[in-house]
Amino acid sequence: MAPRPYWKGYLKLSLVSCPIALTPATSSSEKISFRQVNKETGNRIRYKKVDAETDEDVSNENIGKGYEVGKNEYLIMDEEELEAIQLESTHTIEIDQFVPFTQIDKRYYDQPYYIVPGDEVGVEAFAVIREAMVGKGVAALGRVVMSKRERVIAIEPHGKGLIGTTLHYAYEVRKESEYFDDIPDVKIVPDMLKLAQHIVDSKEGEFQPDLFVDHYEEALIEIVRKKRAHVPLKKSAERVSAPRNVINLMDALRKSVQSEKTAARAAKPAKGKKRIAGQGEMLLPISGKKPAKEAAKEAAPRTRQRRAS
Repeated sequence: MAPRPYWKGYLKLSLVSCPIALTPATSSSEKISFRQVNKETGNRIRYKKVDAETDEDVSNENIGKGYEVGKNEYLIMDEEELEAIQLESTHTIEIDQFVPFTQIDKRYYDQPYYIVPGDEVGVEAFAVIREAMVGKGVAALGRVVMSKRERVIAIEPHGKGLIGTTLHYAYEVRKESEYFDDIPDVKIVPDMLKLAQHIVDSKEGEFQPDLFVDHYEEALIEIVRKKRAHVPLKKSAERVSAPRNVINLMDALRKSVQSEKTAARAAKPAKGKKRIAGQGEMLLPISGKKPAKEAAKEAAPRTRQRRAS
């Protein structure tokens, strides 16, 4: 059963609209998680909400939201005042424009959602909007309110449905100049570059996320399994040594290329002679470049001699 929708509303393109439902396309609920417990009793730890100054318990009805305007000074906001902010994007995603999805900087991508029709009546309008984007290589940009915050969302066709990905605002993305400006310019030797490119070429492949393995998660599962079976566990693992500094970059590149070639030969299956189904083994190998008929004539007397002996 599909999980419950996270957001319900309408998708609108000009005068065409249809009801839709958004559900997160990713989940971390399958990962192993731990609770904080009292090691002496084995009971879970429960946190109390207390006043930071008086140390007294605070009931839920007395807990509100405050904006810090100074040290230990907060501007208290009522829920009714926040709810008064009514935006059209609270219930409707209106498509503002279409842009090539290759132009969207990957740093701006946040959370992906599956978008499906909200009811059977809107399926036709949903399909029209979806098919209008198919083959165009564009993403529709709109606005949606989630968790009481308006977000920009990029929508693309995906199979029979749509995928909407919320985007960060420009002020949320850090400037790369703060990190990259101090990287010095380096003049690369052409031979080094060729060797590095050869290594890149040898590792090229297709994007196959099913092949990704979460080794840490697998190790956690194994530890939990052993713990339940009362198998003694190691208290600490040996620290993995950091890679040694490369003294001669050219030698390191050459060795890397050689190791890649060796690994490729080891992974390549041995070539065997192709054999036609139902074909029997030949009694004598045919050597040299003589025609098959001549070789067969020479082989026939020797075969008769063996049979006579």
